Amino acid sequence: MHRRFWAPDIDFAAIRTELGVAEDYADDVLAEARGAVDRHAGEREDRTDLPLVTIDPPTSMDLDQAVHIARDGGDFVIDYAIADVAALIEPEGALDQESRRRGTTVYFPDGSVPLHPRELSEGAGSLLPDQIRPCVLWTIRVSASGEPMDVRVRRATVRSVAKLNYAGVAADAVAGTLHPSIAALPDFGELRARVALDRGAVDLDLPDQEVVRGGDGWSVELAPRTPADGWNSQLSLLTGTCAGKIMADAGVGLLRTLPAGKPEAVDTLRATASALGVTWPDGYSPGRFLKGLAAEQPSTLALMNAATSLMRGADYLVLGRGADGVLIDAVHGEPVSAADTRHAAIAGQYAHVTAPLRRLGDRFATEVCLSVTAGAPVPDWVSRALPTLPKILRAADSRCSSADRLSVDLAEAIVLEDQVGQQFSAVATRAGGDRRPAEVFIDTPAVIAPCDGAPQPGTRLDVVLSAADPVKRQVRFSPVTNP
Repeated sequence: MHRRFWAPDIDFAAIRTELGVAEDYADDVLAEARGAVDRHAGEREDRTDLPLVTIDPPTSMDLDQAVHIARDGGDFVIDYAIADVAALIEPEGALDQESRRRGTTVYFPDGSVPLHPRELSEGAGSLLPDQIRPCVLWTIRVSASGEPMDVRVRRATVRSVAKLNYAGVAADAVAGTLHPSIAALPDFGELRARVALDRGAVDLDLPDQEVVRGGDGWSVELAPRTPADGWNSQLSLLTGTCAGKIMADAGVGLLRTLPAGKPEAVDTLRATASALGVTWPDGYSPGRFLKGLAAEQPSTLALMNAATSLMRGADYLVLGRGADGVLIDAVHGEPVSAADTRHAAIAGQYAHVTAPLRRLGDRFATEVCLSVTAGAPVPDWVSRALPTLPKILRAADSRCSSADRLSVDLAEAIVLEDQVGQQFSAVATRAGGDRRPAEVFIDTPAVIAPCDGAPQPGTRLDVVLSAADPVKRQVRFSPVTNP
């Protein structure tokens, strides 16, 4: 008998309250958002001739990026327009201060709590189709070998001609009917992905759970991921690496960093692969090894889970120069090495600059890039803000992670509440130890949860649902014991 796993209703309001997240804005904040005007209107390059398109989830209205890709011989010329949020916000005014308090847009299954009032984030600041909008326009020439050769950053006005979505772009690519503005996107995306692997980048393809509302109610599913998601992410990664290099070379700005994985973490990953009978080819970096794993193999889940130990310690670094010109951490006044400025998963310097409607730090990092490339001093309001941002952004990241995890935990417990005692097929993704239980993955519904006993990671097993408690937001399984 086919079992259906869904819940007619789930209320996420308690999680918002628990995290202190609400959409309420003070009157002066709303007034600034509603009366926002372009503070840089007279400086802009008119690029409304560019037939830019956006690629986002179908229901998104806070559109940060629009793109046009052209071929020039063997090169790609990327025009990437990013919403110019800084031009619409009065520095250190009420709206600016409120956005610093929030730090980020927080997403819940039943809607988002935006960083900025929707009048700005889904209106005047959003790169909606057929609207003339202020933007920061990045033009990046990428060689046939996949490396950026020339980068220009300036303020411009643009007009998006189409609002596309990932599934539609992926389908159009298969059908050979891609919008002309992104006809080269698949080739560009695949090229940049290969270049990233050659640099030693690491991309973990772990199951991404999504709480979805359908006709019957709520369910927990694997988030769809199309090739277009990967191609599009390469646009953001390219821009972020260019921004990171601009700031690192200048010795000023806000970088996203990740230390290199410790040798013992790599050794553990190699040992896990050996225990699972998975060959690690000679000369392969961890990223190339992981990329070559077969998605359908149970061992892949366990190896991807083990590889998360390579990705610990992500942080933000505010760059500055000491009196002697040495590169320093401007928050603590301590010297930093070139390795300290890198993001190990990207295998280079990196900065968040492509989602200013949704992330606070992007607005300030973008202003640094504009100033550096123009040979102008960084605005005082940016310099004053930079040292305060890491603490704000860490808290915002933690809040977002909690919102996602608590929402999924609640949905898992409610969807499975009437299934206690039932049997499921699972894959063990993590061994128990250090006072933490083992973990298993169930694909229908898409659940990742603790499991009693000591299942061997990377193996399939039958489990029984032993607990599903919506109040505690907890689900737990036990291995099936054969008589």
